[in-house]
Amino acid sequence: MIVFRLSHTEYCNDLSGKGASIYGGRWNSKGKALLYTSDSRALCITEVAVHTPLGIIPVDYSLGVIEIPDPSIVQEISFEQLPEDWKSFPHSASTQAIGDQFIHDGKMLILKVPSAVVPGEYNYLINPAHPEFSTIKLLRTEPFVFDERLFK
Repeated sequence: MIVFRLSHTEYCNDLSGKGASIYGGRWNSKGKALLYTSDSRALCITEVAVHTPLGIIPVDYSLGVIEIPDPSIVQEISFEQLPEDWKSFPHSASTQAIGDQFIHDGKMLILKVPSAVVPGEYNYLINPAHPEFSTIKLLRTEPFVFDERLFK
């Protein structure tokens, strides 16, 4: 399975989840490393765009293409398992608790979660502390330039 990650070029080869650990995110608390990836390039773009103020075009980004060799190492969260406020903005502590528990349990390498931005699309959260993390391969990175029409 192939997943994608948009990041500042400076960090495009860093799969440690350190950025998510520093800032926290929808699916993890500060101090908990998690690598956020998406099932499509388009979802990556959208996820960055919703966190960027209008009028500011993100620059110096790269797209990482990542291979997950075995889909059986993916745990999926069903809609029935999601808290009522899972799509709230700003994100709620309830979704962070789900991701934190996933990291703590350490049973699976990857957690598949629905995108709060694009219905029907999914993000894949990779636990860099999992023993099977070394099976994840960054196949390539490529410079990425955002279309400025997205930010007007």
